[in-house]
Amino acid sequence: MPRFARYFATCPRGLEPVLAAELAAVGAADVAPTGGGARFAGDTAVCYRANLESRVATRVLLQLAHAPYRGEQDVYDTARAVPWREWFDVRSSIRVDINATRSPLKSLDFATLRIKDAVCDRFRDETGARPDVDTREPDVRIAGFLDATHFTLYLDASGEPLYKRAYRGRTGEAPIRENLAAGIIALTGWDGAAPFLDPMCGSGTFLVEAARIALDIAPGSAREFAFQRWHDFDAPLWSRLRDAARARERARTARPIFGADLYGDALGTARESLDAAGLAEVVSLKQANLLELPPPAPAGVMIANPPYGVRIGEDETLAALYPRIGDALKQRYAGWNCFFFTADLRLARLIGLKAARRTPLFNGALECRLFEYRMVSGSMRPPP
Repeated sequence: MPRFARYFATCPRGLEPVLAAELAAVGAADVAPTGGGARFAGDTAVCYRANLESRVATRVLLQLAHAPYRGEQDVYDTARAVPWREWFDVRSSIRVDINATRSPLKSLDFATLRIKDAVCDRFRDETGARPDVDTREPDVRIAGFLDATHFTLYLDASGEPLYKRAYRGRTGEAPIRENLAAGIIALTGWDGAAPFLDPMCGSGTFLVEAARIALDIAPGSAREFAFQRWHDFDAPLWSRLRDAARARERARTARPIFGADLYGDALGTARESLDAAGLAEVVSLKQANLLELPPPAPAGVMIANPPYGVRIGEDETLAALYPRIGDALKQRYAGWNCFFFTADLRLARLIGLKAARRTPLFNGALECRLFEYRMVSGSMRPPP
């Protein structure tokens, strides 16, 4: 790896400012958030730390080439010029992915094929052999991006997506990925010490991420990364960074983090997730209905991902639920900042509360909103 290189980190859309702050915190330079991620620069340690410590990044990509193009041959020539043997061996399997914005090329599939051909042709010319292609579990992932005029080529430093935290547990219906959950928690401003409540916890993703934040557990401290298979992997540096992150972890004792769900099977799934993550002693779980659940503390942060559409199946039932949630919050949750993450935009109209903030986010391709409600004693409505 060059001592100082340029990178692009991807993340769920809407979390780019959170990602940029994380990258700056690990020492990245020239951080520039953009749609779906952030560009940045840094040395080897920055690359390693971004993978190890970012809670919201999906992948960290090392930039290998950036050049103008007009057709597929230009794409091929740019990829062919990269000294691939400096990074990995011909025995490594590869996968090529490509994304584009306003590209004039007619077929992205053909452009992907041309990148693969360029890599294989360079290896064949230099070694007499070609790397295998493995689209499911490749040793090396190569990423291309095309805008209207320029082609950028990357080597994936992460491997498996960074939202895979290396703990296992069943997932409930309509789960959100760990990095999206961590980003939502960051957007609430929760400090890791104040009481935290997820009253519709489902598979427990918010609870696991909140516990890991409270204990300062680096999200990548127990998993492997693609950069560990690169020829220039600096094992002593990586060990120092990982050991330092692990040394910062706080004791896994009970914290004011609370989860509840109406359904016992969902609560069981959350318990399994917490057990798998080694956090069962940190979080308190309770089977309860949000409409009847008393607050676990006088003040704190609540995050809920209420069921919508697919889960409920009855729009009328859901429409009737929102006003009841608003009434429950007004009656019991004065002093709390309550956040609802949902793709059902009717919530803001039906809950009967005035949103202090509405943040657009995406759960995959699904457009969502994070609504914030600051609960105070008495009516939320201004006097006549």
